[in-house]
Amino acid sequence: MTQRILLIGGYGNFGKFIAKRLARESALTVIIAGRSADHARRLAAELNTEWAAFDINNNLDRSLREIAPDILIHTSGPFQGQSYDVAEACIRNRVHYIDLADGRDFVTNVGRLDPLAKAARVLVVSGASTVPGLTAAVLIRYAAEFAALERLDFGIATAQQTNRGLATVQAVLSYAGKPFTTLIDGRMQTVQGWQGLTWRRFTGLGLRSLANCDIPDLALFPKLFPTLRTIRFRAGLELAPLQLGLWLLTWLVRAHVIPNLRSAAPVLHHAAQLFDRFGTDDSGFYMELRGRSATGERQRLSFDLVARAGDGLMIPCTPAIVLALRLVHGDIVERGASPCIGLVDLDALLDELKSLRITWTVSRD
Repeated sequence: MTQRILLIGGYGNFGKFIAKRLARESALTVIIAGRSADHARRLAAELNTEWAAFDINNNLDRSLREIAPDILIHTSGPFQGQSYDVAEACIRNRVHYIDLADGRDFVTNVGRLDPLAKAARVLVVSGASTVPGLTAAVLIRYAAEFAALERLDFGIATAQQTNRGLATVQAVLSYAGKPFTTLIDGRMQTVQGWQGLTWRRFTGLGLRSLANCDIPDLALFPKLFPTLRTIRFRAGLELAPLQLGLWLLTWLVRAHVIPNLRSAAPVLHHAAQLFDRFGTDDSGFYMELRGRSATGERQRLSFDLVARAGDGLMIPCTPAIVLALRLVHGDIVERGASPCIGLVDLDALLDELKSLRITWTVSRD
């Protein structure tokens, strides 16, 4: 029986990738949706799918009843500050819900919907994206090699020429210069968003500058692995001058000169694009685990991934794709609401990426 998947924001940066991938599945009917009928209709014609135009903030229940999807994938960020209105509407209409959220509070608190989702016998999953979807899969796979996992360092080096959507920029700027907590030396300590500049050499990419980023993993992973004493996540722009410029702007927020940088997102987004010719479309990800073996010896494991020619944009989409396909094929029996942890395994994610210009390595010492 053909199942129907509704893509909210289906013609956006991430939604388009998901639509193109799922449209290849004969057991699925994809409905590309958003506020713009023209954009939805155009992509639907290209992919030979259905389309719909509506605003999720206006009569969403009616739209769900009319479209009658089995699964809804929500890609319209930024999720920082969003409510759970879309997820709650899915629960009321008995539709499985998946989102690509990376907002710390949004993802970590989705469990409050668990009783309602279980009563409706639907699955509600938040964070089916790079964080914590991919990062949790990598961590769960390789943490098993440690008797005691003590330190986790991981991060993303973005590509300058990658088509960054405005919503992504707004999400990044929402916490720039703002304080948040992360586990350092056994206790939660405060750091500031997009400060704490450091450098890391990425395999095949060279040196990239990185800074503190606030993600759900910082709250979720210490609960998943109680032996962790330090967890640090950083991300960075490819061009160091842009990274330094953002760092300088964060001091205006930290000093309370301005309340936040999110309102400046359209201007900063446009300004950053002027530098595209100086960058590449190559991005990277790393996760470094440190701890002790069963015999008490110190050990380290590093998972490194490089995406070239703009294929890095597929990585945030892959957990949602894998999760949706698992639901369609009946491979997931869980019902309820939770962050995307333990629902997709690393092999399935990497298998989905292997046809792209993406490579990965694992080193141990």
